[in-house]
Order: sequence, then C-alpha cells, then structure tokens
Amino acid sequence: MISWREFSQYPFDRKIRTLYEQASFVVAIRYYGYKINLYLLGQDYVEVFYNHKEDKIEKISLLDSDHSRMKFYYDQIKLPSHLIQ
Repeated sequence: MISWREFSQYPFDRKIRTLYEQASFVVAIRYYGYKINLYLLGQDYVEVFYNHKEDKIEKISLLDSDHSRMKFYYDQIKLPSHLIQ
C-alpha cells in the first residue's frame, strides 16, 4: 500500500497514473472553477483539481479536512468520523 509520503514524492504524471490504477474514486464536486475528484489511496483521501477552462489537472493534494469545501463532500457521502470537524 502506498503512503501519502511516498506518493507525494512521485512526479506529476506518475501520481495521475497511480491514482487511476490503484486508488478508488469516491466522489466529484464542483468548487469555484474546478471539478475536484476525491480518491481513496490506501488510508488517505486525495483531491485532484481539474480546471475545465484550461482542460488540465492543476493540483493533486491530500484532503484538508479543515477546509470549507468539506461541506460539499459531507452533502454527498459519509466520510470517516476522523474527518468530521
């Protein structure tokens, strides 16, 4: 199982490939100009920020459970209790 620490060191293209091959897609939300796909990679939730206008993935990051966009996830799915503030 890949840890976030190991995954975060991968080059961008390898991160994308690893998510596609080894992670589980959870849900997608719209957030400002982005479509954010949430994946479960091992024990970690990973967000992929896709910019429609630019037609590209701009950022891949570990889910920040303190961020205000968490309410968008809570509206759609039941996340583990340790992610609920």
